[in-house]
Amino acid sequence: MPRRSLRTRSRKRVKVRTPGSRVVVHYRDEKPGPARCAVCGGKLFGIPREKPYKLHYTERTVSRMYGGSVCHRCLREGLKMLAAREWGIKTPPLIGRIA
Repeated sequence: MPRRSLRTRSRKRVKVRTPGSRVVVHYRDEKPGPARCAVCGGKLFGIPREKPYKLHYTERTVSRMYGGSVCHRCLREGLKMLAAREWGIKTPPLIGRIA
């Protein structure tokens, strides 16, 4: 009987042959889904599909502003609107505009 934390269907069951010729079941974690943009929900490129605690900080981010949380398209639109706001040009809100 596996321990209580392994008794869930979210873990993959893998049959492994041991050196003593026994076949035992090992439990593997599923990979998480890809990292998503906080604005549009699209995939973030350059960030591996791995649990965050298994990655070093430099692997969890991308070296630009809001890298690792906002995609390059939404960042570009946000910077454009920020510049337009400085110049006094009215722009619609960013949230929900980009899909």
